[in-house]
Amino acid sequence: MRKSLLGLALFAPLACSAAGTVSVEANTVLRLPVKGDSLSLDRISVGPEGALLIPSRVKELKIGELDLAKNARIGVFPGNDALQIEVLHGNLADGSVIAAQGSSGSFEKPASGGRNLLLRLQDVAVENLLIDVRGGVGAPGYDGLDGGSAQTSGCLWGSGKSAGDGQDGADGQTGAPGGVVRLEVPEQFDVEKVKVRLEGGAGGAGGKPGKAGPRSGEKGCWFYSVAGEKPGAEGQGGAEGAKGSEGRLDVKRF
Repeated sequence: MRKSLLGLALFAPLACSAAGTVSVEANTVLRLPVKGDSLSLDRISVGPEGALLIPSRVKELKIGELDLAKNARIGVFPGNDALQIEVLHGNLADGSVIAAQGSSGSFEKPASGGRNLLLRLQDVAVENLLIDVRGGVGAPGYDGLDGGSAQTSGCLWGSGKSAGDGQDGADGQTGAPGGVVRLEVPEQFDVEKVKVRLEGGAGGAGGKPGKAGPRSGEKGCWFYSVAGEKPGAEGQGGAEGAKGSEGRLDVKRF
């Protein structure tokens, strides 16, 4: 999840009744406890500036009534499988967000794409809604290694050694693609109230160039001096990775 979620309050206990009601207090982040990949709830309520996080294993979520207060959000963890969300009734206030961005890449793993979503809104009043399925930022390139130090030759024997050149930094990896969103809404629904971000992730930063190996100092001998060896050359920085491909929005009315 993005930094905006991390700035909220610490995770609090989840209010979930036997009747299938989940309530998230204002300025609180809660993770939905679920063991399977499918879940049906009577009601979800998220207070102002609050957030409900959906684990990556969930593939299907059916909600009888969904109430998102001002600037409330549903955050979806990255995953390879599409997530289907169906809402029968609800009210989405100003600043409502469904965020399903991909994760940024690292040296250990590549970036992941935005989560593919199928969102079906039946009798739902929407003041405005942002659906964010941007791809993750590509992994950075490795930094180049520094060149080795030069060595001055000996007075009577031993040849000198030139300083090594710094290695070039590796190129950054390509950003992950944006997700695919299928929005199913009634015929009279105002789609202009829904904004969808589909951009691919930015390319990863190029690796830093390796530093040039330093020259060696002059060596004084009995009747003469031996000049030091020259320094090496600095490597080249890696190129920034390419931007990921853009996702797609499909709107179906019923």
